[in-house]
Amino acid sequence: MSLRTQWKPLFWLAVAFAACWWLPVGQARFDQALGEALALVRWYAREHVIFCLLPAFWIAGAIGTFLSQQSVMRYLGPSAPKAVAYGVAAVSGTVLAVCSCTVLPLFAGIYAMGAGLGPATAFLYSGPAINVLAVVLTAQVLGPQLGAARALGAVVFAVMIGLVMALVFRRSESERQSVALQTPPEDPARPLWQNALVIASLILVLVAATWGPGDRPGCCQSVVHGVKWWIVGGLAALLGVQLAAWFAAPRARLVAVAVAVAALAVATSRPELPFLAGVVGLAYVTAGRDGELGDWFDQSWQFTKQILPLLLGGVLVAGFLLGRPGTEGVVPAVWVADAVGGNGLGANLFAAVVGAFMYFATLTEVPILQGLLGSGMGQGPALALLLAGPALSLPNMLVIASVMGWKKTSVFVVLVVVMATVTGLLFGALA
Repeated sequence: MSLRTQWKPLFWLAVAFAACWWLPVGQARFDQALGEALALVRWYAREHVIFCLLPAFWIAGAIGTFLSQQSVMRYLGPSAPKAVAYGVAAVSGTVLAVCSCTVLPLFAGIYAMGAGLGPATAFLYSGPAINVLAVVLTAQVLGPQLGAARALGAVVFAVMIGLVMALVFRRSESERQSVALQTPPEDPARPLWQNALVIASLILVLVAATWGPGDRPGCCQSVVHGVKWWIVGGLAALLGVQLAAWFAAPRARLVAVAVAVAALAVATSRPELPFLAGVVGLAYVTAGRDGELGDWFDQSWQFTKQILPLLLGGVLVAGFLLGRPGTEGVVPAVWVADAVGGNGLGANLFAAVVGAFMYFATLTEVPILQGLLGSGMGQGPALALLLAGPALSLPNMLVIASVMGWKKTSVFVVLVVVMATVTGLLFGALA
């Protein structure tokens, strides 16, 4: 073995050793950033994995198993009418109140089933960006101008990003689509409407479980939030009936799961326990079975193995660098506040880049921006952060790269940042 052939691993081992040797342990900012990283990943695990990601993995698995490739290609494939494909993809966020990480399994599912790169990336952007709750809250807290600009900008962004991605990668996409089109069509096991209703039930469980309380007492959102676990339970029961009637799921197992979940719901005031029991129960009903139910579990498990470790690792790094909302990581918050004052090119670009790498849970970007605006942030950078932040994050980028490669991911990120910067500049000049 020649040293000349081993210089790369030797170099990286030396770099890793030097980093360990000079770790600034004991310095206040480093220790605080490390604590923030652990605190953020713990918060993410508690608040988003059970109610957001686990249902999203099952939805992605259901898309890959129950929907035929021809169905996806008909509405989102390259041969679909562009108005239909981009229209469906661009307004999807009005239904899914999800963050930049929860949308990833859904994107991976439709992309793997043959959706065109353009509509798939339009969906990837629009899922977390065009959130009705977030747009309304933005208008209420930050003003109607920012709320309207965010809603209009997000829809336009989704369509433009999808069109540019399809144009830039038209050659590689044509090769991918030609392979997909050569796949012989399969006879559906049941009517499309039955498969669609099962997936719709799963999506409604996700939406209902993540519905938060209203910011004003007595509002409709608070009323819905007060009974949301009854709604989630009813939707879960409906899903069980559908699986028993249309998918030949073992009724004895479904009844056992229902009894266990009901018992937990009565015995505890912590909703995550019966919800998690329901998710585990769904695995108990589907794992190891022949046919579609077993395939559904396998697909969902593959998405979980691929996405969850990358997300948790990315959240850990994001927490170390930027901390949690209202706290600091290794990068001082005052640097951020000072850099986004005014409406210049530098301020807008900085806001877009920071927004793209920082992790925002659904709706948390609004109070963060409220504080930044109070500290002197310009209207343009505020919009740039609103358009780049919710749709992207460091964990999000890592997973997107594992699905469609770093080259396409880099172009997607650059498009979001550049468009957010330009839009912020224009809005800042007009505001």
